[in-house]
Amino acid sequence: MAWTPPDLSGRVAVVTGATRGVGRGVAEVLGECRATVYVTGRSTRDHPGVGPGTIEETAAAVDANGGWGVAVRVDHTDDADVEALFARVRDEQGGLDLLVANSWGGYQNYDRATFTSPFWEQPISRLDTMFATGLRTQFTAARGAAPMMLERGSGLIVCTGYTTPTHYLGSLPYDVVKAAVGRLVVGLAHELRPHGVNAVGVWPGFTRTEAVVSSFAAGGQEPPPETHSPQFVGRAIASLLADPELPGLSGHGIQAAELAARYGFTDIDDREIAPFAMPEDLRLA
Repeated sequence: MAWTPPDLSGRVAVVTGATRGVGRGVAEVLGECRATVYVTGRSTRDHPGVGPGTIEETAAAVDANGGWGVAVRVDHTDDADVEALFARVRDEQGGLDLLVANSWGGYQNYDRATFTSPFWEQPISRLDTMFATGLRTQFTAARGAAPMMLERGSGLIVCTGYTTPTHYLGSLPYDVVKAAVGRLVVGLAHELRPHGVNAVGVWPGFTRTEAVVSSFAAGGQEPPPETHSPQFVGRAIASLLADPELPGLSGHGIQAAELAARYGFTDIDDREIAPFAMPEDLRLA
């Protein structure tokens, strides 16, 4: 199950929220596949964010892997910023093959102690933040990308997230917004299908993002063995884009581990990753 990067030379991608975490991992793998990758985020060399990484560092990693990285500072809650991003892609590339709508600011002011509190004890602002910096940013990115794909009669929109019909995600605002992302994928696929454009939800499992590694390190621990790298998600998305049977998957939300089994790849450390499963005490009645 060795990883053989598909050749995506000449393909143009936009990866939102690519400063760190899953977005950066996806961008790096697309670079390995020799794609042109526009990476967006708010953390720049001149204006770093609260976490590690900048969009310039991600673009440089894309270059180092054999692709062409283009860093674009975008606040995805600002509609004018989003419109300017896709206007730039159109002007510079003439079209777009892949959007990875990954931007997520739903952990703003994250409070571990209250995140899973009963909904009546949670601040309404938590739902507002997750909607505005998560679901809405994915919608506006898809809205910006779609016209270029429609003109070509091809393309793929990927939304990252996670939802399941069998289990509760532990926090009502979080559960509702993530379920809405799954429904967004269904609706995008339905409207885009007649035009030859595809939409798929790619659900990461327990991912070794910088934040996860830091959290475990604070307790003197390593992340558990069931975690996977951010690049594992990138391998899933690159494989999807190269799949001639992609239209048959449009409208579905699929775990990255399930796509690994479909396409026959492992994580960057050669481990096979099992699909992520929520705890049984969160199973819905």
